[in-house]
Amino acid sequence: MTLDPARVPRRVLALAAGLAAALAHPPFGFLPGLLGYPLLLWLVDTADANRPLRSAFWRGWLAGVAYFGLGTWWIAEAFLVDAANQGWMAPFAVALMAGGIALFWGLACLLYRWTGATGVARVLVFAGVFAACEWLRGHVLTGFPWNLPGETWKAGSAMSQTASLVGAYGLTWLTIAIFASALVWREGRAGRAAVGLALATLAILWLFGFSRTFSTTMPAPPPGSPVVRIVQADIKQSAKYDPAEFRRIVDAYVRLTALPYPDGRVADIVVWPEGAIPDAIDNYLAPGTWTRAAIEGALKPGQVLLVGAYRVEGTQADYRVFNSLVAVRRTGEGLEPAGVYDKHRLVPFGEFLPLDGLMTALGIKTLVHVGDGFTAGPPPAPLHPAGLPVFQPLICYEGLYPGFTRAGAKASGKRPAFIVNVSNDAWFGATSGPLQHLNLSSYRAIEEGVPILRATPTGVSATIGPTGSPISRVLHLGDSGVIDGVLPLSGFNTLYTRLGDLPFLMFLLISGVSGLLKRVAGGLKSSQNRP
Repeated sequence: MTLDPARVPRRVLALAAGLAAALAHPPFGFLPGLLGYPLLLWLVDTADANRPLRSAFWRGWLAGVAYFGLGTWWIAEAFLVDAANQGWMAPFAVALMAGGIALFWGLACLLYRWTGATGVARVLVFAGVFAACEWLRGHVLTGFPWNLPGETWKAGSAMSQTASLVGAYGLTWLTIAIFASALVWREGRAGRAAVGLALATLAILWLFGFSRTFSTTMPAPPPGSPVVRIVQADIKQSAKYDPAEFRRIVDAYVRLTALPYPDGRVADIVVWPEGAIPDAIDNYLAPGTWTRAAIEGALKPGQVLLVGAYRVEGTQADYRVFNSLVAVRRTGEGLEPAGVYDKHRLVPFGEFLPLDGLMTALGIKTLVHVGDGFTAGPPPAPLHPAGLPVFQPLICYEGLYPGFTRAGAKASGKRPAFIVNVSNDAWFGATSGPLQHLNLSSYRAIEEGVPILRATPTGVSATIGPTGSPISRVLHLGDSGVIDGVLPLSGFNTLYTRLGDLPFLMFLLISGVSGLLKRVAGGLKSSQNRP
């Protein structure tokens, strides 16, 4: 196969478009990078006329490779935790991750080109097809909706508040449509009108967000509101594989939990992160163990500990492993169970193996680190330990999924007063991954209008308010300490909690109708020109 030099610049531009769009996301925050979307639209519009669908697909795929390569490079750190045995897989993991997810961008560009959309309406068609494929990315094989284009805006900013109206998928459609319109500026009066409408929409959404974040103040928590403590012990992932470190890890969490509260109060809720103690909870909370005695000693009667843990059910010959959030209450007699939530949305290739038989034959099963992987729990539902408000657990990547908490509330008939997001971001070290994860998880607070208690082993932990901004001290990467405060239960009722993704579906309908009308109009014009 010979390389056509004339095609190289287009490939470079495709990579540049994806890289620019990725740089717009926190923690980089280079918002002019959003112009990568009109650049990608132009590249697809000018795809090779001899094979337009193939050309459009590869240009979209290359843009996706750059976008997800920068956005998910941190997964290499997970393989460097055990560098001697798994370090060699790090570059392949990054390449496979970026290349695999980029298929959705390639598909979006192929479908857009297949529609044959032209004129100003093609901006809406492009936004619709692209947003629909991003929705697919969030659902296929349980989904991986990392860095949705709508979540480019820093959580807590004015523009991010639009998620309270239309959710992250709806904001994805709006973001792409607004910025892709820059391409049609020179297309006559209709083009200028489209750009004017896009700028007006951007201004209106910004004003709405500004009003929501700065004109609305959180009321003081009423008497009796839960007092909370989030514990971050700064435990690196590599330490969890060293048996000699086990006691130090337990002691670190116990010591921080037992610290006196600043004003003499006692925390009602203590939150430890996902995988806080590197052992099955059935073992370290077993009666008579020193670990159980240490945890009992750190808690005061009436306190509830929420701890991310894995637990085992069944016999040695036939067992299942769950990634769970376990609630235990300290009573006068010791510890008693107060509730369990088993993670429902598992991470493909990290917590379970899709297409298990095929992947085992290919030797990829070593990517799952706990036996045959975790077992998915039941559909999401909130927990309601006695004496505490209803809350929705989100374990690790479950914080990425728009509508997850809403689905649990709808199924149970109980709207949560807050969200508890425990995550083991220690896997990804001091990279952009934990910072991105904080931003993405904070969008769930915006959508649902409730605060989030977020706990990680080594950063970033915080209490997130209903507008997506931290309302407490933040424990950053490498920090050890506690976050104390009174949980604000007075959140906001949002349009998204009432309508869910209905606005997003309406946006897709607008895109579909725009493309259809353009095609019908083109057909009528063609028929009129026939002799």
